[in-house]
Parts: sequence; C-alpha cells; structure tokens
Amino acid sequence: MIIDAHNHPNWHGFNAEKILRNMDAQNIDQMWLFSWELPENEYSPHYHAVLPPDGLGIPFKDVLGVANIAPDRFVLGYMPYPKRPDAVDRLKAAVEIHGVKVASELKVRLLFDDPDALRLYTYCGQAKLPITIHLDYPIDHGKGAYPRPNWWYGGSIESLDRAVEQCPDTVFIGHAPGFWAHLSLDEQFSKVSYPEGPVVPGGKITTMLRKFPNLFADLSAGSGLRALKRDVKFSRNFLTEFQDRMLFGRDCFDSSLMDFLVGLSLDSEVFEKITFKNAQRLLKSYLD
Repeated sequence: MIIDAHNHPNWHGFNAEKILRNMDAQNIDQMWLFSWELPENEYSPHYHAVLPPDGLGIPFKDVLGVANIAPDRFVLGYMPYPKRPDAVDRLKAAVEIHGVKVASELKVRLLFDDPDALRLYTYCGQAKLPITIHLDYPIDHGKGAYPRPNWWYGGSIESLDRAVEQCPDTVFIGHAPGFWAHLSLDEQFSKVSYPEGPVVPGGKITTMLRKFPNLFADLSAGSGLRALKRDVKFSRNFLTEFQDRMLFGRDCFDSSLMDFLVGLSLDSEVFEKITFKNAQRLLKSYLD
C-alpha cells in the first residue's frame, strides 16, 4: 500500500489519464488531490509554465474532474482563500456536498496566524480536516521584476508556530522550501530556497514537532527530498523519531522520493507508517 499525500490535477500537464497511468506505474494506491485558491495578485507568473496558462492556481473543479474518473483512488482536498468572508461556508459546503477530507493546499501571501485564517483553522479542527501549508520566504530568485521580485507564501516559521499553538485541535502538515529549510539550525532559510550542507541539530522543525502533537510534515517535492539528502544519517534518525507524523507525498510525478526512502533501509514499520499508515490514521481518527 502506498498513499501519495500531496499532489495536484493538471500539475505539469498531468490530466486524469496521465495521473492514473503514473499511479499504476509507481504502485500508488491512493492520492490526496489538492486545489490551490488565491487572488490573482498573489499568483507568481512562473507557474504559467507548469499549470494551464489561462488559469489561476488550481481550481477545485479540476480536483473534482480528475477524482470523478476514479473516486476510490483519490482523497479530495480543498482550501478556500482565508480572507474571503465566506471561506468557512465554502469549505463546509465542499465537505458536505463533495466529501472533501483535507483542507489543502494553503498557499497564500498571508501570515499563518492571521485572525481570519485562525477562524478557518478552527473549523478544520472541528471537521477533522488536516491542513497542508506551504511556506516560502521572500527570497529574490531573479525571476522577473513584475509585479514583485519575490513571491513569499505564509510569512515565516514563527507565524506557523503561533498558529499551531493557537489551534491545538487542528492538524497542520508542513510543506515547501521555507518549511524544510528549518530542518537545520542555521540561517540559510532566509537566503536560499534549498539549503545545502550537513544539518545542524536543533532546527525549528524538530523543536516544533516535539512541542506540538498536532504538527505533521509531508516529504513532498524537491524541498522535502533535498532537505533529507543534506545529511542522510541525521535524516534516518529524524524519520525514525517522528515516524508517526511523516507523510509520503510527491507534489510531482517521479519516483525520486520513494527511491531515496527505500535506500535508507528504514525499519519496515517506520517505512509503512510514512508511506501509508499515517495518512490513513489522519483521515480515520485525526488526533484521537
């Protein structure tokens, strides 16, 4: 059994047919399929290269369009823009009408502990919806001067820390470069998206996971994998310590993360928790 706990429809041109073919080829039994809702002025233009160029983010209707082809293979994810006055109502409708199980992906230019966001998180806890968050720092990547030289999402690890603490009954799943940069206790997070070099123990991720039982993390995309590859010995110990709160996810369609995990030769129970049991447990019992 393998559950990909982070992916998207039409991402890098993968429609329903290509996604299902890819899942079968990589022995993935189920996929958490996420939308991405945000205002137009928060949408980085470089995403036009990996998503339909006439669109904005990843509409929930695209999630439904793929999932309806094979309902048993997909878990629906939807997260409205938190500043919408009707955000809670929209998410509640998605749960009641379409069976949404995950409030994801939250990727907006808004501090994680914004009051409107906290109100939305509170509902997610009541409805037992895990929230996958995306953290990017305002690093100038030189990708163009219009309308901004950088594209941050979520604000900072400190704002996530405050949100997780204020919503102890809500599950948060950490993700993306700004989150995984804090695997190490160094200052690279504010300078580069993908830090390199040996991990300095005592990073913010470790301290937060030890402090907050409602914080999880997914290993998806280049961010999780690159962080783990920085220091293989550290990463093996890290995954073992937090085996109950790590989720396998790809946010892409290759096998690089799975190949790396297999190469670590983790204990079989640890490997199974990461690749499917933790995802199953979150949807079945949440924090119970």
